[in-house]
Amino acid sequence: MTVISLTTDFGNLNGFVGTLKGVIWSIAPGAQIADITHDIPPQDVRQGAVALWRAAPFFPPGSVHIAVVDPGVGTQRRPIGARFGNQFFIAPDNGLLTPMLEDAEAAGESVQVVCLDQARFWLPNVSHTFHGRDIFAPCGAHLASGVALSELGTPVTDIVRKPLPKAEQTENGFRAHILLADVFGNLTTDLPARQVKDRERVTFTIRGRTIAGLVPSYGHKQAGDLVALEDSEGYIEIAVVNGSAKNALSAQVDDIVEVSLND
Repeated sequence: MTVISLTTDFGNLNGFVGTLKGVIWSIAPGAQIADITHDIPPQDVRQGAVALWRAAPFFPPGSVHIAVVDPGVGTQRRPIGARFGNQFFIAPDNGLLTPMLEDAEAAGESVQVVCLDQARFWLPNVSHTFHGRDIFAPCGAHLASGVALSELGTPVTDIVRKPLPKAEQTENGFRAHILLADVFGNLTTDLPARQVKDRERVTFTIRGRTIAGLVPSYGHKQAGDLVALEDSEGYIEIAVVNGSAKNALSAQVDDIVEVSLND
């Protein structure tokens, strides 16, 4: 049976996630459900996009990813379903799917997007505040059960795009941005590590602190040291060994990291 992933800002306090799973299993009893995360900060569409973007490539072909970070629920924003390459996505049309769409386009993969406007695939009673339960979960379950994406709605080509920031080239290197802070306080930037050719001479400056060189892993320095390294997704990361770079630097998403290549 198809794998269905869930990415939301619901948390785990009020039973919303369990409700989504109940709807899915009522329609697709054999579905395998994987939780990517339910700890996206409330209404933070960009962090939801980043979490899904980093996780989705590791799922098997044909997986259905239901993503609900939906501050516009109940308004005119469209519910959409998409196929990018060999993965399917169900989400609000608010930019949540932009990174996956851009990657598919860059790779020359096929792209198909529909507005989920076929009410026969929704729950019978649709609320104004819980489309995750009433539209997204049932549409995702029907898709996983073999309903064609084209049956779920009308084709669209003008979905909302909210591109992630990208590192900018400068005279001496790059101006990168903090893309996310993980649970450990590690700071992921938008600079691919492959752009750094000389890993010993490069320097990184953030909030008045400068780091010399890249280390292979956290354990190559002492506890409390501020370091730069390549993260598991191939991007430059700023970290404190056995600590939190976010706290040590009072860093925030979108902070600038000046990268000097010193060639």
